[in-house]
Amino acid sequence: MKYVARMILLLIVALPAFGAETAATLAARALLETQRLAWNRGDLEGFMSGYWNSDEIRFAGGDTFKYGWQATLESYRKNYPDASAMGSLDFELVETRELTPELVYVFGRWHLSRSKDEPDKSPHGLFTLLIERKNGQWFITRDHSSAAPSH
Repeated sequence: MKYVARMILLLIVALPAFGAETAATLAARALLETQRLAWNRGDLEGFMSGYWNSDEIRFAGGDTFKYGWQATLESYRKNYPDASAMGSLDFELVETRELTPELVYVFGRWHLSRSKDEPDKSPHGLFTLLIERKNGQWFITRDHSSAAPSH
């Protein structure tokens, strides 16, 4: 009986390391789905609600990075001034891993579909996120997104 109890305890402790969903990873996935839906409605402010509203967040893309929620919002507004420019966003979550019960690492692909883009030239790329629980809510605190070159 002790052997069975030890095996159950081992499974409970080890499952997150083998990619099993946890409350934290499910919360991160839900946050990203909420962001995707907001983006696809053309709701940039709703999309930004997934980021921690703090000067401490960091967004990196290309060869630059910036700190702060407001700076990130302004960058999005500049690059995506209306719903047509935003298009339809899809994510492919390649890896979602709980680092601690308060911190989730996410790696994935993003893809925009827009009427102005040829299908094989639509914007797409990769992203790495850190999603943290702050005061009981989950937010993106670090975002490194890159775009593939358009050919």
